[in-house]
Amino acid sequence: MKKCIATMICAAAVGGAWAQANDTISKVKAAGEITMGVRDSSGALSYTLGDGKYAGYHVEICQRIIANLEKQIGKKLTTKFLSVTSQNRIPLTENGTVDIECGSTTNNETRQKQVAFAFTTYVEEVRIAAKANSGIAGIAQLNGRNVATTTGTTSVQLLRKHERATGVDFKEIFGKDHADSFLLLESGRADAFVMDGQILAGLIANAKSPAD
Repeated sequence: MKKCIATMICAAAVGGAWAQANDTISKVKAAGEITMGVRDSSGALSYTLGDGKYAGYHVEICQRIIANLEKQIGKKLTTKFLSVTSQNRIPLTENGTVDIECGSTTNNETRQKQVAFAFTTYVEEVRIAAKANSGIAGIAQLNGRNVATTTGTTSVQLLRKHERATGVDFKEIFGKDHADSFLLLESGRADAFVMDGQILAGLIANAKSPAD
């Protein structure tokens, strides 16, 4: 179940994404500042260091985009970080609260009608995390189980469309962010957590008991 993930750039409206992107550049130039939407726990792509600092592959890409933008407009910009969630990242980009979003946002046709995307920078597989003693080894074992997912993400949608999910009936339990969704699994309230592989790997590595 592969999907493309890209940094999302600039507020955009239906039918006029790149025109709106140019409007965002004009806005940033006039204000002398740019607001970068970042994630607190999106694996290696965007994560918090604490004290208002953020790092990650897509954070670094966005910083390079901003550096190039500074050269283009001939002035230094003040960069502000705004922590966003899977649920509000697109609305905040669309309404101009966020000028550029740097997380783990899947580039798909529905979202392209709302915002403009940069070129694809990362391709990932959707995976299943489960307890080692759960007996879950694939999609079929999710039947009748509670499956955690993060509100506003596409992973479970992709899972349900997968050919191996035919006839598999499970209940979705929603976390407000990836860390919250993982806690649902870790605490036993969910039997599995479906998400991007690199996000799951990072959460497992930092779990109380990774071997579990």
